[in-house]
Amino acid sequence: MTRSIEVIRSASLSGYIELARGLGLDPSRMMRDAGLSVRCLDDPEMPISVKAVRQLLEDSAQEAGVEDFGLQLARGRRLSNLGPIGLVLRDEPTARQALDTLSRYLRLLNTSLLTNIEESGDTVIIREQILLESAGSVRQSMELAVGVMYRILMELLGPQWRARKVCFTHRQPKQLASHRAVFMTTLEFNSDFNGIVCAAEDLQKALPQETSGISNFARQFLDQALSRSQKQTLASTRQLISALLPGGRCTAEQVAQHLGIDRRTLHRHLQVDGETFLSLVNNIRAEFALRQIRDSDRSLTELAQLLGFSGASALAFWFRRKFGCTVLQMRAEYVVPQKLD
Repeated sequence: MTRSIEVIRSASLSGYIELARGLGLDPSRMMRDAGLSVRCLDDPEMPISVKAVRQLLEDSAQEAGVEDFGLQLARGRRLSNLGPIGLVLRDEPTARQALDTLSRYLRLLNTSLLTNIEESGDTVIIREQILLESAGSVRQSMELAVGVMYRILMELLGPQWRARKVCFTHRQPKQLASHRAVFMTTLEFNSDFNGIVCAAEDLQKALPQETSGISNFARQFLDQALSRSQKQTLASTRQLISALLPGGRCTAEQVAQHLGIDRRTLHRHLQVDGETFLSLVNNIRAEFALRQIRDSDRSLTELAQLLGFSGASALAFWFRRKFGCTVLQMRAEYVVPQKLD
């Protein structure tokens, strides 16, 4: 069975060398140990392994003894770091439309990052998920992703803009100085999602127009690149399962409908990749479960809801069959605070 490798632009590591050195690390050695060459930073468009970048950020945070490495890396980001996508975003009439455009082209930046935008009354919720076929921590990658999104919105809306709340599913760090300096708003940890809660009216305000022929060419280039990348049914199915799992809303019929195909066609496409819908759901649940046990203090009831189970008992039954132990026993292996029902 052949699996596609999840990739991200090397521009995602912009500023890494300077930050690593400032924290007393050897950036060349850290990158080499993670399976990356420092030369990849010479070309911001070079695709590099998402898994390697995740490992690099987690290892760097651990060796430097800081909990906010990813967030520190986000602090210097600008729209220009997004390449052609940054040009197109500047051409949108409102920040809300810029967000929709970013979501459309996001796969060209990072094949493992899923962004969902939801409207609820006077609020817009930007949810971000990192999809990796491993149970390793994505704390640093997630704080980098949310931090970059926040910086994008602030550049579009002006330095005076503030979100209503910023949320993370992982536990609160011991020191919050960096988080408060970057976000300057209410912070919520052990949350139901990773992302940003905004006032809808803020995102509908007109943006300064910078229309140019360059942005039109950039949009054409991105549309062509997107059409080439959208043929990967397996990757799209994984993204949809991850988005629909919370609340038990994920079925093969729903996923097929989102993809514009019928259920039998979906199963046929997955068979080509040696997968079934049920195997994907179970694998994604396992990845999310282990990640949450490692990085958060969720109760069994909260974890069950996040993974789409009817209740804590259903989660406990599935977990024992999948891993041969209880959630409590698994948490003891990670030596994290326990908060169970």
